[in-house]
Amino acid sequence: MKAQQKPVTFTLLPPDNERLAGLCGELNSNIRQIESQLDVSIAHRGNVFSISGGAEAAEHAENVLRGLYADTEDHAYLSAEDVHMALQHVPAAPGGNEDEGAEITIRTRKTMVRGRNPRQREYLRHIMRNDVTFGIGPAGTGKTYLAVACATHALENDEVSRIVLVRPAVEAGERLGFLPGDLGQKVDPYLRPLYDALYEMMGFERVAKLLDRGIIELAPLAFMRGRTLNDAFIILDEAQNTTADQMKMFLTRIGFGSTTVITGDITQTDLPRGQRSGLKHALEVLADIAGISFVHFKPQDVVRHPLVQKIVEAYAVADRHEDPDQ
Repeated sequence: MKAQQKPVTFTLLPPDNERLAGLCGELNSNIRQIESQLDVSIAHRGNVFSISGGAEAAEHAENVLRGLYADTEDHAYLSAEDVHMALQHVPAAPGGNEDEGAEITIRTRKTMVRGRNPRQREYLRHIMRNDVTFGIGPAGTGKTYLAVACATHALENDEVSRIVLVRPAVEAGERLGFLPGDLGQKVDPYLRPLYDALYEMMGFERVAKLLDRGIIELAPLAFMRGRTLNDAFIILDEAQNTTADQMKMFLTRIGFGSTTVITGDITQTDLPRGQRSGLKHALEVLADIAGISFVHFKPQDVVRHPLVQKIVEAYAVADRHEDPDQ
């Protein structure tokens, strides 16, 4: 018979009934979520907690509870999604690099955005420090959303004079055929995810005004040739659908005083079969250039429904079996 591990007991400070209620969730829903995920049993009286289970699982549960309790200092309510994200990552051990784990908060006109896991916080730090940042990884990891938040913050704080949002006009295995209307109407379907993020950050009316004034520009990649973008925050989204020549063309548009973020998922390329992704090529060519940084997100970093993470992982396994070079 397996020996029973001694329960792990610890105290959360400072004691605060409102924060403790938020940590535990309605009818202890957050506690039950942690117990189910880590196969532990959690008991508490006030701010004193006791965890029974395997040593490693109990330690993980303690770290999760401590991290979530720290989060309640800013907002007492914790959602199931907050708990899910905390379960994916163990907070750094004491004595580590404090700067690397430091919280970064992006404040915009309509909302406040924070890195919700270590990879997102790393991504935000790289965007703040480097002229060019690549965010590579599966859908649902917040690559585009966080980039738009940084762009909005930079514009509202007069760090740049405009935002330029770019996408290659390639869609997921579908041929859309002739699209009626002017250039804006033709491009609109490809840029809708960027619009949605902007509306959330700044509000519909303000985004519409800034678009009319050209302070926010949404453009297909093909229309970037011949331009130089100074004093701008530039985002290239869905970069896996660029060719190597297109990626080179885009990167050489960068001017003085500009910040550039390139996002994409090299496992979801929609280019014609046999054509190499410009994003994948750039990862190799630019790897050693100072001022260019790369952040690689993993399936565990997905911040959508928990099933999305499992779906991403399942497809990653299938793709590796089909393509051993990945």
